[in-house]
Amino acid sequence: MFVSDFRKEFYEVVQNQRVLLFVASDVDSLCACKILQALFQCDHVQYTLVPVSGWQELETAFLEHKEQFRYFILINCGANIDLLDILQPDEDAIFFVCDTHRPVNVVNVYNDPQIKLLIKQDDDLEIPAYDDIFRDEEEDEEHSENEKDESEPSEKRTRLEEEIVAQTMKRRERREWEARRRDILFDYEQYEYHGTSSAMVMFDLAWMMSKDLNDMLWWAIVGLTDQWVQDKITQMKYVTDIGVLQRHVSRHNHRDEDEENTLSVDCMRISFEYDLRLALYQHWSLHDSLCNTCYTAARFKLWSVHGQKRLQEFLADMGLPLKQVKQKFQSMDISLKENLREMIEESANKFGMKDMRIQTFSIHFGFKHKFLASDVVFATMSLMESPEKDSSGTDNFIQALDSLSRSNLDKLYLGLELAKKQLRATQQIIASCLCTNLIISQGPFLYCSLMEGTPDVMLFSKPASLSLLSRHLLKSFVCSTKNRRCKLLPLVMSAPLNVEQGTVTVVGIPPETDSSDRKNFFGRAFEKAAEGTNSRTLHNYFDLSVIELKAEDRSKFLDALVALLS
Repeated sequence: MFVSDFRKEFYEVVQNQRVLLFVASDVDSLCACKILQALFQCDHVQYTLVPVSGWQELETAFLEHKEQFRYFILINCGANIDLLDILQPDEDAIFFVCDTHRPVNVVNVYNDPQIKLLIKQDDDLEIPAYDDIFRDEEEDEEHSENEKDESEPSEKRTRLEEEIVAQTMKRRERREWEARRRDILFDYEQYEYHGTSSAMVMFDLAWMMSKDLNDMLWWAIVGLTDQWVQDKITQMKYVTDIGVLQRHVSRHNHRDEDEENTLSVDCMRISFEYDLRLALYQHWSLHDSLCNTCYTAARFKLWSVHGQKRLQEFLADMGLPLKQVKQKFQSMDISLKENLREMIEESANKFGMKDMRIQTFSIHFGFKHKFLASDVVFATMSLMESPEKDSSGTDNFIQALDSLSRSNLDKLYLGLELAKKQLRATQQIIASCLCTNLIISQGPFLYCSLMEGTPDVMLFSKPASLSLLSRHLLKSFVCSTKNRRCKLLPLVMSAPLNVEQGTVTVVGIPPETDSSDRKNFFGRAFEKAAEGTNSRTLHNYFDLSVIELKAEDRSKFLDALVALLS
């Protein structure tokens, strides 16, 4: 059931209870979690936080804790699958689900007593009508019971014939209804996509209760930027949501020009920026950022000698000395930094890069620390998916959660260093895949497989980093290929997950077109292909388009996928 009044039907219900918080492992979930934690701290709400990275962890954690809690909050998990079927909870357990995954499972939508969906209704959800999907059993039983009546044999026979005709009609109707139901559900569940950021939904709740703080606003901004960085939402949706947040930023960070020294030196302020689309450039050198940002690397084709020449021409066109470009951005001449954005944008337009600047936000802590929202997304994601041998998923989750607090800037800077390593590795793998023609057209989709022993391949065994690598690889391939048909194809990519167990992670990415609605059909296709071939797969991730697969079953799984999508 959709919750219409978040304050009354959700927050005031859990305010005096002990609640259990299940939080998925992505940056948007972390931001939503931080906002909710801050609200709970205001009102002294007791809660237990459990990070979950997939359905198995969610089931295990639920079984472990279900005796102690009655109220459960799920952030970015649980909406797109029948929750009651998976968890088998007691009848008095109540689940509040705040999730960006779409489509929302129809059983969750129409279950009033136990499932409460904290989802914005203005997202075009297109949920099928109740009568098209569900049918009361009593209706069918009514017609199968014959009225036993003491009447003439001839009347009985006539009545019996009428009943047989009526029952036959009823069965035919039922079959037609079931066929129609299958079609409706197939159309509804065919594509996977994402709705409004959970962090924004939680910020809206805080704002409704007049408890919104600048920190919460920043977390909402980071949550939205995560969706944009990961290509989960369309450009149109991003710009619309940025507009909503911009009004809040103006309200919270309003400063009267006449008042001098109104803010202390170490204060925090957020500002709207029309900034460069370069990853981490303020914490790196401009040259490194240009080489390791997907947008510029793909447009220049930096994996080729010709592409490297074009980069040199681009820098020459801007009139920036190489010595300045290759040193840390912080150390560049102030005279150059003042007009840098305009200079880069002007030259980028000449080189066919029309979208070099984007709408975003930056945060200042005092005078020394300044971060763009995308910097924080990359840093937090790298901390959470860090492949260190001795750290568990929970340790990484807690470290990533801590890095979002302004009191832990050292952790954020550590995340930035990890993010640089990840971005470098991404571009190196893209260059080697394109130069050695590892991307093969399988007919209805492109396929690329990373082999064991590829440098830094373990950085991409986790779902978010592999999805990001796949998206960047597809963008670069579209820029490099001359085959028009291949430009319109989706990509399936696999990377080693666990060498001892012989498993790989497989991810499916929708086609890379300007008009793309970011809808992904691979989730359902993977399920069908696995069923049809008895491939040993594990559909454990909350994103249905990411699965685990036994390496031995890879070829038969791919053959089935080709047959299914042809």
